[in-house]
Amino acid sequence: MCSDLSGESGRGLSAGSSRVRSSRSVRLRLGGSRSMSAPFEERSGVVPCGTPWGQWYQTLEEVFIEVQVPPGTRAQDIQCGLQSRHVALAVGGREILKGKLFDSTIADEGTWTLEDRKMVRIVLTKTKRDAANCWTSLLESEYAADPWVQDQMQRKLTLERFQKENPGFDFSGAEISGNYTKGGPDFSNLEK
Repeated sequence: MCSDLSGESGRGLSAGSSRVRSSRSVRLRLGGSRSMSAPFEERSGVVPCGTPWGQWYQTLEEVFIEVQVPPGTRAQDIQCGLQSRHVALAVGGREILKGKLFDSTIADEGTWTLEDRKMVRIVLTKTKRDAANCWTSLLESEYAADPWVQDQMQRKLTLERFQKENPGFDFSGAEISGNYTKGGPDFSNLEK
């Protein structure tokens, strides 16, 4: 089971629960102004899911896996296999992470980097890139987000969806309540 880690982490150079008040309403409170030039996750932070080896988090389009490795690790010590539905990572012959991913990814867009010789960052591109595709765990049977973290992840993806649909507004500091599960309400059938 993953749990919340204190602090925020940003995107690398490389590469309280809420009650649902209504099934049709979403309430937003916009935060202060921030620079719109930085990506949404840099302005708003991420919702990490802690694991024994590090953490993972997601955006609408990508899943990030950050694995702590012994200081001084060299790239040639790392074996990393990335496929559409599978990930495998070993360091110095020791298996760290291996299994079937929660959902599919675009295999040729997956990358891994060794950062500061102490962390491996894996970036996977989701096949389904929308707020309704909030991964509840990294692997099908391991590293599930606890209910509070899952709720926060879904809120973040819904706000990121609103940001993408309304680029003139800054939702990075917004708070959301109401029906935000599965990406929030569908406004596509409303008249313009």
